[in-house]
Amino acid sequence: MYDKKIAIIIEKDLLPWQKLNVVSFLASSVAIRYPETHGGDFITAENIKFLPFLKHPILIYTAETTEKLKRAFLRATERKLAIGIYTRALFATRSEEENISEIAQHSVDNLDLVGIIIYGDNKLVNKSLDGLKFHE
Repeated sequence: MYDKKIAIIIEKDLLPWQKLNVVSFLASSVAIRYPETHGGDFITAENIKFLPFLKHPILIYTAETTEKLKRAFLRATERKLAIGIYTRALFATRSEEENISEIAQHSVDNLDLVGIIIYGDNKLVNKSLDGLKFHE
């Protein structure tokens, strides 16, 4: 059993390519910030190495509405969990510099969130996800 949990919440009405894009970028944010989440290399019988996975399962949830996504964000914030964000405007950016600049233009209350990732203690993450269902 894992003591920590990784959960990604994405807005239901995104296009399939957008959902995959959001999930990929958000998963990378936890991997970059938290080295303890890194698994070991996969090594074949011939000693060929492949990239490792994150050690923790990543559970994907759907927010039926923007309000439900924001509620999970606020609940995670109140519990002081690690949070990554993806906003609607990031679909139009083309570089890290543009991403950083775009986010810097908004206050936390005015972020147009389409996805978030939450990482932390299992129980606290679960409390943040209250009422959300797994993505289908």
